[in-house]
Amino acid sequence: MQDMKQMVESLKANIGKVVVGKDNVVELMLCALLCQGHVLIEDVPGVGKTTLVSALARSLDCSFKRIQFTPDITPSDVTGFSMVNMKTGEMEFHQGAVMSQIVLADEINRTSPKTQSALLEVMEENQVTVDGVTYRMPRPFIVLATQNPLDFVGTYPLPEAQLDRFFMKIAIGYPTSEEESLILERFSSGARPMETVKPICTAQDIVNMQQMVSQVYSSKEVRAYISLIAQASRRQSALQLGVSTRGAIFLLRAAQARAMLNGREYVTPEDVQYMAAPVLAHRVLLSPEARMRSMTPERVLAQVIGAVKVPVKLP
Repeated sequence: MQDMKQMVESLKANIGKVVVGKDNVVELMLCALLCQGHVLIEDVPGVGKTTLVSALARSLDCSFKRIQFTPDITPSDVTGFSMVNMKTGEMEFHQGAVMSQIVLADEINRTSPKTQSALLEVMEENQVTVDGVTYRMPRPFIVLATQNPLDFVGTYPLPEAQLDRFFMKIAIGYPTSEEESLILERFSSGARPMETVKPICTAQDIVNMQQMVSQVYSSKEVRAYISLIAQASRRQSALQLGVSTRGAIFLLRAAQARAMLNGREYVTPEDVQYMAAPVLAHRVLLSPEARMRSMTPERVLAQVIGAVKVPVKLP
């Protein structure tokens, strides 16, 4: 566990060479990676969404591909296609851009819903089926998608089925004045911080850590706490759709990953509270009245969690 914590700290420091002051965001991404989940990063242009993903990819000795989603990209560009080899007369499979260990789906909501749906199978089953033939994805496999807010011109809203494939949804946010000054200092000298980022972990290191997540102990009280949060969300008048059982399972898994990243072998209620918004906010649906009052899923979830009694017994 101690060696794993040191590796995680090295990863954070490596990514920190490029991404300034976003340790919490990096930690969330690493939690998703260890949980074999996918991440949706939604924020305004220019805050470093693509840079963050690229820094993570460079820190891992894994294959990496970037898909720049545009309105004219087709599903076969993503998943691949089969065509006849004119020399042999046999069908040959040509891999799509998704056939990689780390996939950056850049500006995913700028492509059509038909192309967005091409990612459904691969994100859920870790496989691609083309012309009746199934191709397994390499391990580890993670899709890191970026998107601009939905009120931006030229965006398509992701359907609920697509949103549910993402393990968590996060935002980067603007840097503080001090962080922005440091960023400007780096770029004033013409430096290229991304070129200094070298691989820290191998693919097998990540797979080994993924297998360790399920070994993190969660007490009966912590599991009951997660269940109570899910039950309370379904009774919350501000929510038209509460937390599903799948959402509760993902919250437990995320809490286990956070505990492991912090060098603990057990989950605490604080782990659950910290991971609740990133894992659950995009899975709930506000009621029309709540939307009229300009409420957000994060605020409603905070109210739900605040009303649920925290278990006293520690692991």
